[in-house]
Amino acid sequence: MRRTLIGLTLAGALAATGVALAQPATTPVVAPAPTPRPLPTGYLNAQTWPAADLILPPAPATGSAREAQDQEVFKATRALEGSPRWSLAQNDVPSLPANMLKDFSCAVGVQMSPETTPKLQAMLSRMGIDASRQVSSVKDVFKRKRPYIIAGEGNICTPKSDSLAASPDYPSGHATWGWSVAMFLAELAPDRATPILVRGRAFGESRVVCGVHSVSAIAAGRTNGGALLAAWRGNPSFRTDLEAVRAELEAVRKTGAKPDTAMCKAEAEQTARTPW
Repeated sequence: MRRTLIGLTLAGALAATGVALAQPATTPVVAPAPTPRPLPTGYLNAQTWPAADLILPPAPATGSAREAQDQEVFKATRALEGSPRWSLAQNDVPSLPANMLKDFSCAVGVQMSPETTPKLQAMLSRMGIDASRQVSSVKDVFKRKRPYIIAGEGNICTPKSDSLAASPDYPSGHATWGWSVAMFLAELAPDRATPILVRGRAFGESRVVCGVHSVSAIAAGRTNGGALLAAWRGNPSFRTDLEAVRAELEAVRKTGAKPDTAMCKAEAEQTARTPW
């Protein structure tokens, strides 16, 4: 009995000082593996997105007249470095949904953001998943090098990197995305269709100014963007979300803040015409 009391007293003293006691060996408890998060999904899949490698004309062949034109425009637009149009091209490099909301705010006529137009932001996010995967698949078919790589010289408006060089030129993902977003927004705000589509054209042209895409890749991107929008409109979930977004944007256009007038004027001056 004395030994038992001493043992209990010692245990209490050690517990009070924070010293851990050795515990009898037990079978370790294995925590269940966490349930994997589902991957984000768009509206389409590999079976329902348009097969752009069959829809688009072939990429320019080496030594062809189309390639010569691409290179001529690439070299001519290097002179735009440091100009306001060059700055707009740099602005247009990021293409996440939040960036697109800001970039098209002047064209729509109201400040759009993840906070003011959350349903629109969410819908663009789903559309962006489709566009990214579809463009990547067709680029891997054509495997066309970017114009600055073919030229072997000339500055571009974004840092050169191995990842940029590894991503083929044709068709332009930015032109695909910018044109599909522009047509989508023009449907939501038809009274602003002209400035919206002008901004969509200019968004793709920024990639030529930047030097990372050829003229032929921009033209192919617009065709591809139109094909994607046609496929989206055939999806019931897309059409349902479209109506909810339409109501959200209509409400924001009535009460939301207007974009900065001076900024919009400067943007319009740079997007009014093709810079080559």
